[in-house]
Amino acid sequence: MKKFFQEIKADLQFKAAGPGQKLSEAPREKAPKEKPKADPPKSRQGPTNEAQMAAAAALARLEQKPKPRVPSSQDAIRSQVKKELMAEAAASDEGTSENSLSTVVEDSSMLSVSGVYFICPLTGVTIRKDQKEAHIREAIFEYASKDPVAASIMEIHTFNKDREKVKLGVETIAKYLDNIHLHPEDEKYRKIKLQNKVFQERIHSLEGVHSFFQAVGFEKLTLNIPGQEENTEDFYVLKEEALGKVDDLKEHKEKLLGGEPVRYQLDRQLRIFKPSPQASHFELPPDFFNLTVEELKREQRRRSESVEKASMLRTKAMREKEEQRELRKYNYTLLRVRFPDGYILQGTFYAREPISALYKFVRETLQNDWLPFELLAPGGHKLTDESVALNECGLVPSALLTFAWDADVMADIKASGEEHVGSVLKPDHLLAVQILS
Repeated sequence: MKKFFQEIKADLQFKAAGPGQKLSEAPREKAPKEKPKADPPKSRQGPTNEAQMAAAAALARLEQKPKPRVPSSQDAIRSQVKKELMAEAAASDEGTSENSLSTVVEDSSMLSVSGVYFICPLTGVTIRKDQKEAHIREAIFEYASKDPVAASIMEIHTFNKDREKVKLGVETIAKYLDNIHLHPEDEKYRKIKLQNKVFQERIHSLEGVHSFFQAVGFEKLTLNIPGQEENTEDFYVLKEEALGKVDDLKEHKEKLLGGEPVRYQLDRQLRIFKPSPQASHFELPPDFFNLTVEELKREQRRRSESVEKASMLRTKAMREKEEQRELRKYNYTLLRVRFPDGYILQGTFYAREPISALYKFVRETLQNDWLPFELLAPGGHKLTDESVALNECGLVPSALLTFAWDADVMADIKASGEEHVGSVLKPDHLLAVQILS
């Protein structure tokens, strides 16, 4: 286009210059203007002034417009990734996308396991993860009718999450009880002022402490301040009957200092499946992921940074930090072990449990539990270091492992003529075998 307009300009300038002339010729006089004749038939004329101005403006615009940059292959990749991420985010906001982390599904009939369950140590009841706190509160409340001191100690250690604060508060209470035990005749040690700064900062806000003081023999009283009869203060005062059992306070103190949170036992949800080609296919519920909905969205956005990271050098510290972040994504893992006869054992584990927990779980299901065996990870490598955590071995949020008897031991058995060592699994497990859909 630019060349076309330049040719038009040159043609106009050439026509306006008049007829040519040799350098050796004398200058020619201008020819007299002829009177206008009748209009000849119209022929093609040069562009008008308006047309020239429009063309010049168009040319200027072309000259100012930047030339498009030819995209490189890296740009094409980034553009494609950006489009995919935007599509994922849009689908997620509408609630129609599948989770990008992806084994999370909402249809419980399609899940490999219905959720994460725990066994209450006080009642023996199996409950869902989201029902734990309500159940344990009710269980401790019921236990208080049997042993109020033990129940209050459970409250203190279970419901207060700041372990340092619990430790400081418990140690302060122990000093109060020590003073009474060592000085039973001294009345000042039998009274604890609730407005005391130490009591307010270390003890007052801890859940369960007020139940503990009442359980060990204190009662809450409002007493007049000596010399200030119109003013009163609240105290915990040891009852007379409790003073007659002052040695019990030492026992209560020891129990308080040695108290532990009530910990639920993770229900392995042991299941045995018949041989199936679906053994490596997992569909997990949200319970297995340590991410909220908002965190899942942030995880999708974070994936957009992966292209930039791929094009830059990262230090060892940066890589280790990213690996640790990946490990913290999962609270639990669903593991399957395939035996030589094709049967499949399934169980739920904490993501941070050691490999030894998996070996123990498998051994408890074996008919010949005294025989040494090996477990092979999905990549084919042996899990030999039993102290390593499951998530550090890449066995999260799910994995299919392979069971194998120790080769040397099996060779010895074969050499002795006892090739058949019995069924791999215990008979009672085989009675409950299921079909993996």
